[in-house]
Amino acid sequence: MKKKLKLLSLFFVTLLIIPVITACSSQTKPYNSKEKLGSQINYTVTGIDAGAGIMSSAQKALKAYGLEDKNWQLQTSSTAAMTSTLDKAIKDKRPIVITGWQPHWMFTKYPIKFLKDPKNVFGKAESIHTIVRKGLKSDDPEAYTILDRFHWKPAQMSEVMLKVNNGMDPNKAAKEWIKDNPDLVGEWTKGVKKVHGKSLKMTYVAWDSEIASTNVIAQVLRDQGYKVTIQAMEQQPTWAAIATKAADAQVSAWLPKTAGLYYKDYKGRFEDLGPSLEGAKVGLAVPKYMKNINSIEDLKNK
Repeated sequence: MKKKLKLLSLFFVTLLIIPVITACSSQTKPYNSKEKLGSQINYTVTGIDAGAGIMSSAQKALKAYGLEDKNWQLQTSSTAAMTSTLDKAIKDKRPIVITGWQPHWMFTKYPIKFLKDPKNVFGKAESIHTIVRKGLKSDDPEAYTILDRFHWKPAQMSEVMLKVNNGMDPNKAAKEWIKDNPDLVGEWTKGVKKVHGKSLKMTYVAWDSEIASTNVIAQVLRDQGYKVTIQAMEQQPTWAAIATKAADAQVSAWLPKTAGLYYKDYKGRFEDLGPSLEGAKVGLAVPKYMKNINSIEDLKNK
């Protein structure tokens, strides 16, 4: 009887150990430049939300570079899931390929690099535009003027993004940035009259860059006397809200490529105030310790 109990105990212990061993063995090993990259990461590019423009471009890139024929696939997740996966991979120096865009705090926090895109699938550098509803200039000239003047640099946006990523409330991060940059904010608001409680609604895509920019400009408008509400949406509803005048403005239009489809669909139903930030970039990215992977073409050949 005791022998049977010992055998049963050994059996159950084995059942508990096997999954642990399996899980450990399935974890990606540190990057090995002498082995084919695809087999090391199961031929997977780690992406973000399915509706993001960068995902459409990434899928086109897999096709344009012949990677689909080599069983490469684009994995849909979320920005938070992607950056979490990136963080874990870099800590262990494991291989990973992600959909990346700049400005974004991950390029400041992690040693990562964009892969060259000789076929220009992702296009050249983009700009982030301010888009407002028709009639805003006559209805709220003060808000229109501030939104029209709003312009900053990637490094300035990254300051806000890093604070938010480190756990600070986005509105608090915006207030701190405004306090630290009175000259630039003064350029946006110079000569603009104060208002008293006028309502204004802004929509935005919940990317880290747009969380930063929307909270900053919304707080500037609040300091001017506006009662501003902000609402996160997917890309298409963000544009639809402006086109139907359900919202007044957005500062998250990556153009000409990322939001190009929506710009075309709603053309004539909004006003484009031009770039609030220039030098934005999207593409595929890898950690810098993957020294022999420098181009999207390398995913197929190395």
